[in-house]
Amino acid sequence: MKKLFKSYWFRIPYNVFLYGFAAYGFFLTMTYFAMKFQWTKDSGMVDANNRYFQSMHDKYNRNFKVDSVSMEKHRHELMNRVFLLNEYYPLNAGYILSTYEKTKNERLALQMLDIVDLRLQDDKAYLKDKKAMVKKLNSDRKVTGLSVFEWMNVQEWKYFKEAVAKDKKWIDSAANVSGVEPRLIVACLVGEQVRLFNSRRERFKNYAAPLKSLALETNLSYGVTGIKESTAMKIENYLKDSTSVFYLGREYAHLLDYDTLKSYSNNINDTMSVRLQRLVQFNNHYYSYLYAALYVKQIKTQWEKAGFPIDDRPEILASLFNLGYQKSKPNPHPKVGGSVFKIHDAEYTFGSCAYEFYYSGEMADLFPYKKKMFDWRKEIPYNKK
Repeated sequence: MKKLFKSYWFRIPYNVFLYGFAAYGFFLTMTYFAMKFQWTKDSGMVDANNRYFQSMHDKYNRNFKVDSVSMEKHRHELMNRVFLLNEYYPLNAGYILSTYEKTKNERLALQMLDIVDLRLQDDKAYLKDKKAMVKKLNSDRKVTGLSVFEWMNVQEWKYFKEAVAKDKKWIDSAANVSGVEPRLIVACLVGEQVRLFNSRRERFKNYAAPLKSLALETNLSYGVTGIKESTAMKIENYLKDSTSVFYLGREYAHLLDYDTLKSYSNNINDTMSVRLQRLVQFNNHYYSYLYAALYVKQIKTQWEKAGFPIDDRPEILASLFNLGYQKSKPNPHPKVGGSVFKIHDAEYTFGSCAYEFYYSGEMADLFPYKKKMFDWRKEIPYNKK
């Protein structure tokens, strides 16, 4: 047996096992003490841009203002920075713009831009362009919460918008049966109502403002869209006259037929004809909008048949709405105009006010832009009683 223990083939494996077991035991022991006293814990390091991250945190948590004027400024900065980034890294610009369109969160989008800027801090061309952009943004130009269209900054305009919002159901109804874009109908309404801001200012203060209602005309022109009785008669006649250049087609012929079983009389229109009684309604302005929509569409049809389409010219359509059929003479160079009036000492024309409103973006949440101003949806009109 002694001879076996001393043999080469026994001694070598034995020593390997013995020392290996001892080494393993030492490893376990050291591991225990290392864990106990945290000898292996990584001390880590502070990122070189730590101060930048902290400054961004402070910027958005302490100094990020959310009032309407500041938010408009943030949005302006955001768009300018995204456009600049798009010239260098369109992929990242696309991600940021897409995120903003989905979230409408200016703060988030600006933070996304800030981390991009950190990675581009050594890009000299980008930094040069950004410096020029920032200088322009931080110029002495005053930022205002007012509209560029001065007549939309008067107090009466606020009352007007609240009143129109209440009429949305009637405007949309007239738009659906006539095929005329709701926003175009409102553009004609704007021209008619804002010209009264000065001439009937006291009426707006005493009636329209507290009641949030539109001015209802009852003398020569009628309803909230100011339809003359002679014009209303022509609108009705042209709906049925298939030989007229204003004829819209059989499906529109009965839209203004009278319901003999219904009374439209109230305490200010009881001496008027049924035609005018429909226009002069206190709480239901449907017919004011329907007559206006059909008139505009008849004018559009006349010009289209003559080879001079104006179906994308709200300023011309509104001007002719104000001037009347007799002034509607198709030609290749139509003029914007109509009644001239003052709003707080500044002069405007009916057509220009309608045009500025249409493309201003005002009330686009209630009356959004359609793909086209006429017949954007193919539906057979029905007679709204």
